[in-house]
Amino acid sequence: MHCLTRLRFLGLMAVSVLSIAAGDNALAQSAEKKDLKVGFVPGPYIDEFKIGVAPELAKKGYQIRYVEFSTGLEANNAVFKSEIDANVMQHTVFLNSYNERQKTDLVGIVHVPTPPMGIYSKKHPLGTKIGAGAKVAVPNDPVNLQRALWILRDLGLVEIRDSKPIDVTELDVVKNPGGIKIIPLEAAQAPRALDDVDFAAIQGNFAIFSGLKLTNAFALERMTAPYINVVAVKRDNAETAWAKDIVAAYKSPGFKAAILADRFYDGFTLPDYMK
Repeated sequence: MHCLTRLRFLGLMAVSVLSIAAGDNALAQSAEKKDLKVGFVPGPYIDEFKIGVAPELAKKGYQIRYVEFSTGLEANNAVFKSEIDANVMQHTVFLNSYNERQKTDLVGIVHVPTPPMGIYSKKHPLGTKIGAGAKVAVPNDPVNLQRALWILRDLGLVEIRDSKPIDVTELDVVKNPGGIKIIPLEAAQAPRALDDVDFAAIQGNFAIFSGLKLTNAFALERMTAPYINVVAVKRDNAETAWAKDIVAAYKSPGFKAAILADRFYDGFTLPDYMK
């Protein structure tokens, strides 16, 4: 072999060996990763994690750093930028909408116990019907607005057209015989709005964080699997050892026992693995 050609060949071999070694090293680091940063927004998910998931992970040598965010957009951005490893605060429909809008690649790896959205009031006693002209606050993001409108629809108060979740607005209400005044606002502000409106459709995590009880809701949504919250990670991390250990911790007998023993979680929608 010509000397120059041989040198080039050896150089390419060296690069290939280094590339393989780097890949193996990355896989090894992923398998050995024991420090996890997990993000949350206000709500019950951080407590679920602390009482039921963290003890299971601790048995495998993990240390957890809890990172709290004001909004889901911040929590998702932190996962995408690898500032944290995972977050627990959103359902699959919201996650898919976020990915579509932001061109990201986050995925859910396991469902978690989730409080349903409900209709609440401070001005009217439980059992009062939502009357004509009532002011009803609803989330202003399309995905959760649709959930709120579904509750009103199921109560027989409005009719809505079928729309993709990311395209829903209050204009999708096609019949409103009682003249209900629908007031969109930031989802996290809904509990505070109870002083100013007759009723508010409040996401379960924000309701619980503000001290409301599911048992005091005028109506709760009929929550289906796509609206049960998930642990979200970057797609490339979904098959890592630490991600699989998070899934195993949620599905463990210890997690199930911790949740079912606490009356705080009465009324939560439970994932199939807990039934």
